[in-house]
Amino acid sequence: MRAKLIILITICCAAALFFPSMPGSDSLKAVFRLTDEPNEVIVRGMSGSALTINISFGDQEVEELIRELQAPYPLLLLDMEWAERFPEIVQLIKKRNIPTGLLGHAGIEYEQNTPLLVEQLEMYEKFFNAKPLWFRTFDEQFPYSLRSTLWDTEVNALGSSVRWYKGEPPPVIEGEIISLPHHREERITLTNFKKLTETRQNKSLEDVLFNMSIKTKKLPE
Repeated sequence: MRAKLIILITICCAAALFFPSMPGSDSLKAVFRLTDEPNEVIVRGMSGSALTINISFGDQEVEELIRELQAPYPLLLLDMEWAERFPEIVQLIKKRNIPTGLLGHAGIEYEQNTPLLVEQLEMYEKFFNAKPLWFRTFDEQFPYSLRSTLWDTEVNALGSSVRWYKGEPPPVIEGEIISLPHHREERITLTNFKKLTETRQNKSLEDVLFNMSIKTKKLPE
């Protein structure tokens, strides 16, 4: 009996160590590097559509949009200066368990200001108690020095397949990652957001990327 108990405990301990790392578990979200080298940017998966919203401006409009979101949620890429101005909206995002990433400045700024990314990562961790899985620059330009820093800090560079915010929704591309802006000059409205979601099979970013293979855009050094 005692021998059987020892064997059972051993099996349970082994399972606790092994199964959290199995595909499909929550720990999949803690796997940071999804590309093979730092000169690649993720721009597309293989199945369905993933919506991402870049947020750097607004309060009431953003709050209304967030309250209306339904699963599968889009990925919200947040500018940290905006987050500091509206911490109550950040709390709403956390309360609803909507996935987030870090929205940076224009790509060239990271060549001119090396510590900038580290400062923004620290601010993100202050809000979310974890480093972001995803990072996108404001203009989706990723200089090599920036990609190298992201690689070293185990944060994924995320581009997009399509950018849109008004007019007729774009044609569907399987595995597409759609970038929607909410900035001072360009803002996705709730009406346009709903119009877009009605035209495609929306999935979470993880499902679009992890269920199948990932397509990357290789950039020169």
